[in-house]
Amino acid sequence: MSSAPPDAYLIPAADGSGEFRDRGSKFVAALCHVRTEAAALAAVDAQRRAHPKCNHHCYAYRLGPGEDRWRANDDGEPSGTAGKPILGQIDKVGWSDVVIVVSRYFGGTKLGTSGLINAYREAARLAIEATPGTFQPLTTAVTLRFGYDLMGPVLSALSVLGLDMEDQDFGSTATVRLALPRSTTAATLRALKAAVAGVYLELVDDDYAVAGLEIAIAEGE
Repeated sequence: MSSAPPDAYLIPAADGSGEFRDRGSKFVAALCHVRTEAAALAAVDAQRRAHPKCNHHCYAYRLGPGEDRWRANDDGEPSGTAGKPILGQIDKVGWSDVVIVVSRYFGGTKLGTSGLINAYREAARLAIEATPGTFQPLTTAVTLRFGYDLMGPVLSALSVLGLDMEDQDFGSTATVRLALPRSTTAATLRALKAAVAGVYLELVDDDYAVAGLEIAIAEGE
């Protein structure tokens, strides 16, 4: 898959698996799409239960669009021979929101440091190759609250700007939720305010307020 476009990062589109054998030992890799550390660790526990005869369930995960939410665990294998090679394959393909767990069935022959590194790396690589990738949009969550006197202008503005409602609640006041690409959020909200207020875009800045329209912004994914 090509590099991610603006306002997106690469993730697995599904769960996957892979298997590598070397001198009687079998390395079974499970790849899971996860969004949180808790989900990643739950995937590790699931593999422990699925392969109870294995003494080692080594894993690595990376989460979110940044570079600081990751973990690599050797689970008793010599330091640096399992978790880091698995993480290296995740980073080579550029994925995030993913955990790969490799469970080892010992075949009676020690593989040595280089053999372990190669086996865990290859098991992870095969799981990745068997799994399609996709893009996770980076968005800003925007909530619009307004009275029913603005219903027509707001819905008209959303239509003209091609903005889809993620959710809506038409109770005592109207609430509409949007998910806007992060890089264009400010410009989109300026255009939205201008359209609702019926003024030229040049008259609207970031501090411009439309009477009766409340806009709340929160980072989302």
